[in-house]
Amino acid sequence: MSNSSLDPRGVIADAYKIEGISAPECRSIFLDWALEPREAADLRQAASELAAQYADFHTHPMTSILNEAMVELSAKPKRRGGRRG
Repeated sequence: MSNSSLDPRGVIADAYKIEGISAPECRSIFLDWALEPREAADLRQAASELAAQYADFHTHPMTSILNEAMVELSAKPKRRGGRRG
């Protein structure tokens, strides 16, 4: 089920094969995947496509992580810091 262009090392696909994997473990795997070199827009697109690809596994914790990532990556950046004068 892995798509080499979306998950070249197969870490997301492997997470779905691990029986009893927890949400924190999936989050760590997702972070490892997300840190692979690519443009921010490519990251959003890849996360979205992976979420769609694994949508049938709606009870798997990795699916929740992918869906959360899509929301976070789609959100506009929030202004941080104080007022500069």
